[in-house]
Amino acid sequence: MMYRLLFDLVLRRMDAEAVHHATIRALRVLSVAPFLRRRLYRALAPGDEALRVRAFGVHFPSPFGLAAGFDKDAGCVEALAAFGFGHVEVGTITAHAQPGNARPRLFRLPADRAIVNRMGFNNAGAARAARRLRRPRSVPVVVGVNIGKTKVIPEELARHDYVTAARLLAPLADYLVVNVSSPNTPGLRDLQAVELLRPLLKDVRRAAGRTPVLVKIAPDLADADVDAVADLAVELGLAGVIATNTTIARAGLADAAAAETGGLSGRPLKARSLEVLRRLRARVGDRLTLVSAGGVEDVDDVWERLLAGATLVQGYTGMIYHGPLWAWRINRDLSRRLRRHGHTTIGEVIGRLDRPAEPAGTAEPAVVAGVRAQEAR
Repeated sequence: MMYRLLFDLVLRRMDAEAVHHATIRALRVLSVAPFLRRRLYRALAPGDEALRVRAFGVHFPSPFGLAAGFDKDAGCVEALAAFGFGHVEVGTITAHAQPGNARPRLFRLPADRAIVNRMGFNNAGAARAARRLRRPRSVPVVVGVNIGKTKVIPEELARHDYVTAARLLAPLADYLVVNVSSPNTPGLRDLQAVELLRPLLKDVRRAAGRTPVLVKIAPDLADADVDAVADLAVELGLAGVIATNTTIARAGLADAAAAETGGLSGRPLKARSLEVLRRLRARVGDRLTLVSAGGVEDVDDVWERLLAGATLVQGYTGMIYHGPLWAWRINRDLSRRLRRHGHTTIGEVIGRLDRPAEPAGTAEPAVVAGVRAQEAR
């Protein structure tokens, strides 16, 4: 309630990117105060053993993590973990430093609980991020590294650019994500075409060594292209797929800022992100780890994505509207829901909609009943 008041009276009247940079600076101060950070971690980090989940050989304290886009330069991973995220995905990081697109480039859409960004992968480059990731950590944190193409690199050299970033960052990451789905780098989404994506992913996977490699796809892909990328990920032995990135679609939005160009994230992305997740699950089953992102606001959304087959769920925009305790509240509510429905581990929930129906008398949460009804139609 206090954060909502602060947001309505102060934050929403300020430039969105200025608030973001101020938040990053505050988190970096926390990052150099180990005693305070450890105290915060003990209070807010997920401690319920039932929430622990294993994906591509990595143990996560909770299935709910922070999506790429917030900590672009890997400057505050420990502080973010201390606020309750089960993993922190940094980036998008490019091989070479770049300023990104001209400002203004970040816009809130409060009426739609959404954000439009056209940041353009602004970051200090892979070498700088690698130096930060090498620093000793005082709290445990699972770190994913999201890599993208440097804007000035032509498409024909994109593979080499991704490989440069992968070689620097993969040894320091718990997993590596190949981002070919941001709408804010010209030509980037063209790399999702299988004939271009296959050699790129092969090269990155080779450069990453033993670090698990995932690919992040756009919600705007046609269903046939989603299937093609899923098949390719299985063929190449990738660790998983993250679905989805931001969208260029704008249907049904109320806020005037929706007219801004860039990628849309938040509540309007919810339905398509879930649709893509279900399609991927039907296509690959449990042969790949599926990570669901897009439109995640509360525990109902996380629960729904787990039931639909996601092993991990990510959010970002929700934190803008719900405040710094957002992840802690989701983990708390997820623990309560697990026990209310008789589950002892989060693994019992993942992909539950694919399994045979429970015997009569077994209760399911209302959101599951809604999902089942939709699928029956």
